[in-house]
Amino acid sequence: MALVLTDDQKMIRESADGFFKTEAPVNQHRALRDAKDATGFDRDTWGKMAEMGFAGVLVPEEHGGAGFGHVAAGLIMEAIGRNLSAAPMLSTAVLGTTALVAGGTPDQQAKYLPLIAEGKRLFALAADEAARHNPAHVTTTATPSGNGFRLNGTKSFVLDGHVADTLIVAARTSGDDRDKDGITLFLVDAKAAGVAAERRSMVDSRNAARITLADVQVDGADVLGDVGGGFAILETVLDAGRACLAAEMLGVSSESFTRTVDYLKQREQFGQKIGSFQALQHRAAHLFCEVELARSATLRALVALDEKDDRAPMFASLAKAKSGEVAKLATNEGVQMHGGIGMTDDFDIGFYMKRARAAQETFGDIAFHGDRLARLMGY
Repeated sequence: MALVLTDDQKMIRESADGFFKTEAPVNQHRALRDAKDATGFDRDTWGKMAEMGFAGVLVPEEHGGAGFGHVAAGLIMEAIGRNLSAAPMLSTAVLGTTALVAGGTPDQQAKYLPLIAEGKRLFALAADEAARHNPAHVTTTATPSGNGFRLNGTKSFVLDGHVADTLIVAARTSGDDRDKDGITLFLVDAKAAGVAAERRSMVDSRNAARITLADVQVDGADVLGDVGGGFAILETVLDAGRACLAAEMLGVSSESFTRTVDYLKQREQFGQKIGSFQALQHRAAHLFCEVELARSATLRALVALDEKDDRAPMFASLAKAKSGEVAKLATNEGVQMHGGIGMTDDFDIGFYMKRARAAQETFGDIAFHGDRLARLMGY
């Protein structure tokens, strides 16, 4: 398979690069951090993203979206990574849309997908509960009540959960705490009685809320997919998120490399540019090769999702693990080759390191995906 972009995909990449460089550059991220913005992103920018078609990139055309697919979504996420742009792209446009497309009823899709494409409704996936990512570990309960269910439990690390209009909650309707069977997904109004969100600001100044559900009543119509069969949908949603996160980390790595090489060409030591030192040239060359390997793995995963390849989960884990590894390397090298000033707040390279660390842990780190990849390959 030739892993190359089509002309349309190249146009999307150029459009995304230009948009985020102009409308949501690193300076905006710094300003949001310094202001301790209660939302965590600029809503006007999100509105412009919707106008550009980014919010509806995965929404089918019959529901008002662009329907461009996961490769296009990945190109947008890569541009977001390059500029550290804060937006609910992952939580809403990727995770929310994928959940509705994969498991939503025609009524649910007709109700929510057009709103996502228009940038008028925000979603958040409330799945994780443990200290580390483990989607099968679900202790939140859903007990029959009237014509629906009553939800009780606590969710952690809910991306953009403090501003979401609708939560996608994984709850247990049967089985033990770690069983894959018996997990059901629910669409929950974030303002419903019994729902409490506590904002948690992460090291990269992004948001991940702690969601508490206390006797939250939901109807049978709020079930996403089949009762007790939600894990398959959840894994589909997570794999889309993992591949798109890999693309974002690719953007972080690529921009870290570019900024570092530019600095090597400018900084003088001992009367010459430090970029002329062979040791630094070797490190830069090695980093370039690693970034390109991550690019290939990420594009392969995104293509597999678009083609509904049975091996898509394997490729998603490979991309997430490799891009996480390379993002760590790229940001470490960036800070080190900038020297002491790389650790100061005056330079943006430190922001890239912080974002890489948070993204690397989201939806499974290298160890998680190394183990998952081995299991998927039959080891």
